[in-house]
This record gives sequence, C-alpha cells and structure tokens, in this order.
Amino acid sequence: MENEHAGSRRNHWTFLTNHARVLIAIARDPGIRLRDLAAICDLTERTVQTIVTDLEADGYLTRTRDGRRNRYAIAPGARFRHPAEAGREIAGLLAYLAGPLTGPAASAAQASPAGAGAPPGEDRGAGEA
Repeated sequence: MENEHAGSRRNHWTFLTNHARVLIAIARDPGIRLRDLAAICDLTERTVQTIVTDLEADGYLTRTRDGRRNRYAIAPGARFRHPAEAGREIAGLLAYLAGPLTGPAASAAQASPAGAGAPPGEDRGAGEA
C-alpha cells in the first residue's frame, strides 16, 4: 500500500525539465526578458539566468544585444544530449511544443532531409511524437 508521502511526491513530477521549458519559451519569443521567462516557467530570475547560461555555453542558443535587451537564437542543428536520443535534433521537439521555428534554425530544419537524425533503419513517420 502506498503511504501518503509517496503519493504526494508522485504528483509533482513533469515530463519536461526546466532547461526544456526555458528553451521552448525562448523559441516562442526570442526577444523575451529573463523576468518574463521566470514568470512563464515558474522559476526565479536567478535560476533562469543560470539555465540560459548553461544553454548558451553548451551551444543550444546564442545571445545578442538588441539595444537594452537581449535577443536569443536557437542553434540550428542542436541535438539532444542524452544517449537515448543522441543524434536527434531538438528542432522537432521545439516545433511541436513551441510552433514553427523562425530564423536560421528553421532554415536548417527545412533543408535537412526527412528522417535526418534518426538512427539507421528507423522511419520518422507521422506516428512518431
């Protein structure tokens, strides 16, 4: 029988990491402010700043100044880090969760052949999510 503490812990997990949430929000709005990212992702500004720094350091996004604000760009061709998804580009997940990408990432994704990044012998058909 499950105790009351185990049951409450099981209700608080989510499918996406905070890094994924931040990256999805940036894909939706490349000019978003850290304060707004924090509010959308239900994180502190400091945590969001750390995540953005991580994503930038690992090559998932670039940050440029646009007047007094930052503008972010998702790196075209960026791939998942975990061995289970190794070789697959993140653009597909971002497109699914954030809508179509714009800018260089969209151009790179459109230029790659269907099934790019899939392990040999696997078809990336419509049934895959």
